[in-house]
Amino acid sequence: MIWKLSLSDFKNTNRFASGMIFLLSRIFKILLRIVIIFLVVSIGLVVLFRWVAVPVTPLMIIRCAEQKSDSKSMVLQHDWVPLEKISPRLQLAVVCSEDQNFLKHSGFDWGAIEKAMESNEDGRRLRGGSTISQQTAKNVFLWPGRSYIRKGFEAYFTLLIELVWSKQRIMEVYLNSIEMGNGIYGAEAAARHWFKKSAAQLNTDECAAITAILPNPRKYIANPPGPYIAKRKNWIKQQMNFWGNHLDYNKYNNEDTESSVNTNKRNKKAK
Repeated sequence: MIWKLSLSDFKNTNRFASGMIFLLSRIFKILLRIVIIFLVVSIGLVVLFRWVAVPVTPLMIIRCAEQKSDSKSMVLQHDWVPLEKISPRLQLAVVCSEDQNFLKHSGFDWGAIEKAMESNEDGRRLRGGSTISQQTAKNVFLWPGRSYIRKGFEAYFTLLIELVWSKQRIMEVYLNSIEMGNGIYGAEAAARHWFKKSAAQLNTDECAAITAILPNPRKYIANPPGPYIAKRKNWIKQQMNFWGNHLDYNKYNNEDTESSVNTNKRNKKAK
C-alpha cells in the first residue's frame, strides 16, 4: 500500500513536531529554573549556617507532627549553645563512637561505608557507615529515610558543608541538632534532661552515656543505662582513653605541616 501525504497532512505533522519541541523547551526551562533555585537556596543556607545558629530542623518538625497525630503531648527541647560551652569530652565521645576518621576525611569514610555494605550483605544486623558530616547534613537539611534520592541529597549537602564549614563548625552544628532522647535535641537539652546539668559540666561517664544512646535515642535511656547501653558506654570510654581523652582539631593539619617542613629540609640537604 502506498501512503500519500497531502499538503494539509504535512502541515499537521509539522505543527505537531513544532508543538512537541515547544513543550520540551518549556519543560527544560522550568526544570532549569528549579535546579538554579535549589542551588541558590541550598548554598545560601549552608553559607548562612556557617555563622548563624540552626533554629529548627526537619526532623524536629516531623517528630512534633508524629506526636500530634498520635495524640501525645508535644515535646521539643532544644537549646543552642556554642561549641565552647559543650564538654570537650562529649566532642571526643561522639568521634570515638560515631566517626573515628572525622578529622581525616572530607565528608565520607569509604572504608566504613564498604564495611557497612559487607556487613549488611552478609545478613547481619544493619550497620550504618555515615560520618558525622553526613549525619549533620541529614539532620539539618533533610528528612529521615533510606531512599537513594535522599542519599543523593545527603551526599550533596555533605560536600557543601565540608567545603564551607570548618570541622569545629560541623561538630558544633551536629551536637546542637541531633536527637538525644524523645523530643530532646542537642547537647545542652540532653545534659539538662538526663543529668540535670549543663553540657559544659558533663563528665566522661555522662558523655559516654549520652553518646551510647545515639543509634536509637528514642528507645534507649542514658540514665540509668540498661545492660546494652552500659556495655556501649564502657566501650566508648575505652576508646576515649586510647585517644588520650583529648580531641585535637588541628592534629592532622599540624602533621601535614611538619611533614611538608621535613620534606623541604630533606630536599635542601640533597641539593
